[in-house]
Amino acid sequence: MLDGDKLVEVHDMPTVTHVVSKRKRKRVDSQALHEILRMYRYDAAYIEKVSARPNQGVSSMFAFGQATGIAEGVTAGLAEAMYFVRPQEWKKHYRLGNDKDQSREIASTLWPDMAHLFKRKKDDGRAEAALIGLWGYECRRTK
Repeated sequence: MLDGDKLVEVHDMPTVTHVVSKRKRKRVDSQALHEILRMYRYDAAYIEKVSARPNQGVSSMFAFGQATGIAEGVTAGLAEAMYFVRPQEWKKHYRLGNDKDQSREIASTLWPDMAHLFKRKKDDGRAEAALIGLWGYECRRTK
């Protein structure tokens, strides 16, 4: 969540564990996501426009598509406006390649008081989400 270019709060995507084909699998918790998003008043939401990735298995692609659909559906029900951005577009804005550590470094530099949220290798998703939000704010401000 950003207020202008100020990072206010960061939430990890909430998950719930389900048993799928006798295996425990994490899935996006749509109810918890709804609860998180409705705590805020926001005028716009920015979602990365994702697509199928090569060499992914059928069940992982199904889970990926399901997670994307949940995020889009919950957000659409709460946001005044929803915008999609391709990874190539927002990453070009920040001069990022495929190294996710770069996203954590940039987020830590932009928001030093929140740098602890981007410390671990697995915090790249947090950093990328924050950068996508900032990209949206900066693009809307210049138009």
